[in-house]
Amino acid sequence: MKQQKSGNLFLYGVLALIIFSIGALIFIANKPKSTPPGALDLAICLKESGTKFYGASWCSHCKTQKELFGGAVEKLPYVECAVGGGQAKVCEDAGVEGYPTWINAKGEKISGAQSFEELATFSGCKFQK
Repeated sequence: MKQQKSGNLFLYGVLALIIFSIGALIFIANKPKSTPPGALDLAICLKESGTKFYGASWCSHCKTQKELFGGAVEKLPYVECAVGGGQAKVCEDAGVEGYPTWINAKGEKISGAQSFEELATFSGCKFQK
């Protein structure tokens, strides 16, 4: 009987640890992302300037680019190019060949993850930290 009680205590302890771990992961995943200084203003300006950010959900460099903007990511002029989940035809028509690709209002393109400063220069936006 004593062995069964300690076995049950061990099982309950493991279950409690699993439940706690899942809760912690959910909390971390839903934690609001911090927004670097100047990121929100730049994201808004990029959109207003006609600059577009073309990417794909599976693209690691696109993920890195989005993470740079933190909480301001929702304001980016993002176009999802992944087949089945986005606007693949729009991306094809824009001449996007790789991800991420930025296209400004003049039709100029730059590829790869860019710094805030590079995006500001490319789009004609001002960037201040």
